[in-house]
Amino acid sequence: MIRSARPEDAEAVAPLLILGMGHIAGIFARSDNHADAIPFFREFFLHPANQYSYTNTLVFETEAGVIGSINGYDGALLPALRQPVLDKLREADPTFDPNDETGAGEFYLDCINVHSEHQGKGIGSQLINALCAHAGAQGHKRAGLIVDRVNPAARKLYERLGFEAVGEKDFMGHRYFHMVRNL
Repeated sequence: MIRSARPEDAEAVAPLLILGMGHIAGIFARSDNHADAIPFFREFFLHPANQYSYTNTLVFETEAGVIGSINGYDGALLPALRQPVLDKLREADPTFDPNDETGAGEFYLDCINVHSEHQGKGIGSQLINALCAHAGAQGHKRAGLIVDRVNPAARKLYERLGFEAVGEKDFMGHRYFHMVRNL
């Protein structure tokens, strides 16, 4: 079942965010061990008004618990939603200044995550379609995301879901395809 996330989902969602973030989680944790970023993501998930908040997240829940999550938001809100995250990261590195991966004119799908034991079962596709439907119901006309150029399987999945590459973006040391889908 897909539902809106709640604060009590933090323990399940924080490790899932690490799956979706990949190398970026290590940058945030300032560690080669991505799991070191779990407390960081747990903290931000619990608070509204940031890009990783439960208020911007849908979860996929089974009898076993939360096994997938997706978060997204109006791309025009990225500067405001990112600011609390930047403030925290700049405590350790005052020069930290990532490029924007989204902007006005699209509802941005930030982090799509499915527990490794449940991947390949269509859960990620269901989460993407649910968040796109949510965005469309809010009046958004387009959804966007970025996918690492070295992940062709993910790109093919997004293409099957109606996304198309419209350009490329540099973000956090990697080159990504910027993909969009009309809602």
